[in-house]
Amino acid sequence: MVERLLAKEARLQGRSVVSLKDWSPSEIKQVLMTAKWMKTNPKVAEIQYALKGKSVAMIFELPSTRTRVSFQVAIQALGAAPVILDWQDSQLGRGEPIEDTARVLSRYVDGMIVRAKSHQMVQALQKWATVPVFNALTDMAHPFQVLADALTIWEHVGYLSGAKMAYVGDGNNMANSYMIIGAKLGMHVNIACPEAWQPSADIIAYAQQEAEMTGGSIQVMTDPVQAVRGVDVVATDVFVSMGDVDSASKRQALAPYQVNAALMQHAKENAIFLHCLPAHRGEEVTEEVLEGPQSVVFDEAENRLHVQKSVLYHTLAEF
Repeated sequence: MVERLLAKEARLQGRSVVSLKDWSPSEIKQVLMTAKWMKTNPKVAEIQYALKGKSVAMIFELPSTRTRVSFQVAIQALGAAPVILDWQDSQLGRGEPIEDTARVLSRYVDGMIVRAKSHQMVQALQKWATVPVFNALTDMAHPFQVLADALTIWEHVGYLSGAKMAYVGDGNNMANSYMIIGAKLGMHVNIACPEAWQPSADIIAYAQQEAEMTGGSIQVMTDPVQAVRGVDVVATDVFVSMGDVDSASKRQALAPYQVNAALMQHAKENAIFLHCLPAHRGEEVTEEVLEGPQSVVFDEAENRLHVQKSVLYHTLAEF
C-alpha cells in the first residue's frame, strides 16, 4: 500500500484545499483511500516521517476543539511541526493586510491551515501565499469535515457512489459542502431547509451540474420528512453557526427541522446519523438520536484526523 501512496497519480503536491470544488472526483477518492489506509496503519515509517523538517501554520479566528487538535496531531504524526497562531495574538488582529501575512508566512512555513469567518479572506490568503492553504472552516465551506463524513459513510454504509443522504437544518457551510462532495462522489443528496435559510444558489447550481456527470443528484426542498425518506444517512448541524447573528425568528423557523426519533423513522432502518459537533442537544437533534445506536458522530469526529493526515501527506510530502 505504501507504494500505492507514492504512485505518480497520487501526487497532489502543492495543492490547496479552500473548497472541494477545486478537486476532481478521482483526487477526492484518492485522499479517502489513503485516509482509510492510514487509519489502520498509523505506525508505518514512510508516514511517520513524511513531513519531517516541515512546519505548518495554524491560524484561528474562530474557536475550535476538534479542528485545532486533529490538525495539530495530524501534523505531528507526519513528522512536521505545527505553528499555532490565534488571530488576536498575530498582526492580523491589528489589521495587517492579508496579502502581507500570506507573503511573510510563506517564507517561514510549508503550509497554512486557516479557520476564519470570511471565505473571501481564505481565498485572498491562497491568492497571495506561495504555499498550500487549507480551509479549516469558513462561512461558506467546511471541506475537511465533509471529507471525514465521506470516510465515515464509506465505513458504515459500505459505498459512496449511489448512497442516499439527507441534510436537515440551516442552509449553511455544511449544507454547501455536502452538496459539493456528494456531487463529486455520485451520491444522492437531499437538503431540507426553510425558504429563508436556503444554501447558496450558486453552489446548488454548481453541485447539480456536477452531479449530472457522476450519476448523483442534488435536491433542495423545505420538507424534512420528504428529504429523509429512504436515505442511508441523516445529517444536521447547529441552527446558529459561529459568527452568525442569533435570532429568535431563525430558531423558530428551524424548529421543525430537528432530527428526532420520529424523523429518523422515515430513513432506512439501518441509516446512520451524522453531526459535525458540537451539538446542542434538544435543539437541532435530540439526546435520543445523538446518543442512540444509529449515531456515528464520534467515529465521524475521529475521521477528521485521518483525512487531514491524508491531505497533508499528498500535498506537502516530497516524493
